[in-house]
Amino acid sequence: MWVARRFLSLVARRGKYGLFCRSKGLQSELEFRYLNCTCCWRSRIPVAGFETLNGTLSSITPCDDHKSLDAYYTSEQRAVILQILNNATESELAAVKLLRGRKSVNIVDYRTRHGPFKDLESVINVPLLKHKSAVTVFNSILNPSQKTEKRKLRVQLAKFIRPEVERTWLEEASSIVSIVCGVNKIAWAHVDRGMNVLEWKHEDCPNFLKGTYMASAYLDDISTVVSHLPKTDFFVVEKPSISLQNTTLYPVMAHMRTVEAMLFALLEPRHTHPDVTAPPKVLNMIRTATGRHFDLMVGESRTSGAQTVRRMMTESVTQKISRVRFPHDLLVKYRNSFQMRGRDNGEELCDALLQAVAFYELLCDSK
Repeated sequence: MWVARRFLSLVARRGKYGLFCRSKGLQSELEFRYLNCTCCWRSRIPVAGFETLNGTLSSITPCDDHKSLDAYYTSEQRAVILQILNNATESELAAVKLLRGRKSVNIVDYRTRHGPFKDLESVINVPLLKHKSAVTVFNSILNPSQKTEKRKLRVQLAKFIRPEVERTWLEEASSIVSIVCGVNKIAWAHVDRGMNVLEWKHEDCPNFLKGTYMASAYLDDISTVVSHLPKTDFFVVEKPSISLQNTTLYPVMAHMRTVEAMLFALLEPRHTHPDVTAPPKVLNMIRTATGRHFDLMVGESRTSGAQTVRRMMTESVTQKISRVRFPHDLLVKYRNSFQMRGRDNGEELCDALLQAVAFYELLCDSK
């Protein structure tokens, strides 16, 4: 077995210790040297010819990390890149490849402290952005179409709604009630097709995860919640994504499935005529679909959506055309909620609202 380290050390050396030794005659005259077996040091094998070695070494791309970033692009391309980096909001920057998360925040902070970027080279002064990652970001700004096409292909109605429902029924719905179950409460958001929040509440369920999961106790809590839900066209219940491989979460998974089954049983109307063809009243929406829609996924885990909800509430007040519209009483009621460090940061409320928004937006994207 030949040791690669021995080969590389020979390549790096010069003079009589290189792969070739130079005779005392003409400069172009070269003689082969040999590599020895590192086990016995007796067997010898001639190295590749000079032309082969030369061609191999010349095919290696030199490192251009010290080359100015501005030299890679034309003046028109530099203008487009700087226009985006100097004027895009944090959410718009997050849509660019490699800028999701902390990097987009760092760019906005850098602009605030030091002013707009004057050239591309100054971008590498932003924390977490180096030469190679900056080149990837610039290329993504100049060629954004690939990501859009990939996203359109990924969005399919059957991938996030269960059971399968005809699109026309969903498109004709005037409103939905999005329901999310927690370990000790159930939250819901009543949102119409115009993205107006009609009702947004949560209710404590004191019998959840207590004792031996008494069916009668669960039924009491869930029946109370169901009696308070508003009338709507569809109830969309979150489908939890708990891995079966994590045995420590079996109690939580059993709890979620129990609540889900009871919600379906209590909310689904009973048709007196079996031949009536009507869409199902209760639907499941995959939790990870909402997480991916709002870029909340880290691997297979979903992070908090509190910051996204707070941004929606702020935009509802500061912008004429906002993504979601909240009534004044709900803004006042929840203006201090969803704090990341709070003991009860209202995760179920956040998830219920985000699920409703994702439902309508994914329905439009899947056309």
